[in-house]
Amino acid sequence: METPPNEVFRDSIGTINEEGNRHWIFPKKPSGPFWEKRKLVSYFLLAFLFAAPFIKINGNQFLMFNVLERRFNIFGFPFWPQDFHLFVISMIIGVVFITLFTVGFGRIFCGWICPQTIFMEMVFRRIEFWIDGDRNKQMRLDRQKWDAEKIRKRLLKWFIFLVISFLIANVFLAYLIGSDKLINYVVEGPMKHMGTLIPLLIFTAVFYFVFAWFREQVCIIACPYGRLQGVLLDNKSIVVAYDHKRGEGENGRKKFRKNEDREALGHGDCIDCFQCVHVCPTGIDIRNGTQLECVNCTACIDECDTIMEKIKKPKGLIRYASENNIEKKESFKLTARMKGYIAVHVILIGVLLGMLALRNDVEARILRLPGQLYEHKDNNIISNVYTYKLVNKTTEDINDVSFKLRGIAGEIKLVSTTNTFEVKENGLAEGTLFIELKQSDLSGDKNKVTIDVYSGDQLIETTSVSFLGPRSYN
Repeated sequence: METPPNEVFRDSIGTINEEGNRHWIFPKKPSGPFWEKRKLVSYFLLAFLFAAPFIKINGNQFLMFNVLERRFNIFGFPFWPQDFHLFVISMIIGVVFITLFTVGFGRIFCGWICPQTIFMEMVFRRIEFWIDGDRNKQMRLDRQKWDAEKIRKRLLKWFIFLVISFLIANVFLAYLIGSDKLINYVVEGPMKHMGTLIPLLIFTAVFYFVFAWFREQVCIIACPYGRLQGVLLDNKSIVVAYDHKRGEGENGRKKFRKNEDREALGHGDCIDCFQCVHVCPTGIDIRNGTQLECVNCTACIDECDTIMEKIKKPKGLIRYASENNIEKKESFKLTARMKGYIAVHVILIGVLLGMLALRNDVEARILRLPGQLYEHKDNNIISNVYTYKLVNKTTEDINDVSFKLRGIAGEIKLVSTTNTFEVKENGLAEGTLFIELKQSDLSGDKNKVTIDVYSGDQLIETTSVSFLGPRSYN
């Protein structure tokens, strides 16, 4: 069955033409109160993004996601492989928060906070406006032959895009390997670190491809978050919405004519100027209702308010509103679903805080060497061999580390020249040790032994191991 003309948007997207080819979007340069607020938010987030890898708290990088070494810093708090459960809970809390926010306020994250949108609209698109001009000039330049002017503008724009993409790739590298290591690589020269330089150039190419060509397709095709709207939004969710009751009236929208009594003719306030469509960075018509492609960037709100001012009509024809607000004039209120998400979010935060409070700065793991049984020595001494790993999660060296048995007579011997060692800051110490106990002190073939870890005379960690001995027969 053929789709009615006014329903075409439901089975097609504005970035693909009827032949299936890419339809390039040339959005109009936005302006207005929301645009100014978005700029302030974007500048703050851009400054945070570029500064965060170089900010340190107690010697720890503020944000770091070192996947290769499985080391993560979140707000200056270090997570090691042994803390993976804490990292997972932190990520779940983030997902629940975004879900809660989407249920209440739609896809505002995409328009105001998402790095893809901020870089595209506040960096690359603004450079494009500066070099190529506004919408009409860009369209004219696109149709223009490859003369000296077009070549000059294209090369200048592409070169700037490439430089910024390289800069972004370096910042992301600082998040992955650490800012200190990145600075060291820069000082030593890229040729000494080809294993890092090649991935850096690959990421530069990816960023350049995304922001120079793929652009809004990331939000429409690649990003899964937009598709969550279908299951998360309802009639009570606040989104960027067109007030169809006011805009359409009884007889639909109509072009503006001076001194015409639109109300008497039954026409709504929408004058069908298409400015809300021209300014949209994803090329949709917001008057068709909430769509997957809408990133809630508010550009259409500012543009429509400007038109309403010119024709002396009230602002807010396009505004932040829910369907129930438009249809029934209902104000925003917490729904049962939102209250449920809030409860889950609070519980998860409580669990995470409790785990963080119980987390030690030093973690010791002592495991019996696989495949090794006990050894019977002189004077009825039973010996077991173990491997140990000590993780120092602090930014200070831990010196004079030793192991001591608790509540049982015996001896711990390290396979080293001394029975003490050092664990470097944010470092790992590992080795092998023997535990020797008298057979008379054992209560069977399996015994639980508690081991205290000391730094000098200070107890810094406690762990337990299973000690094997001869099976006793009564």
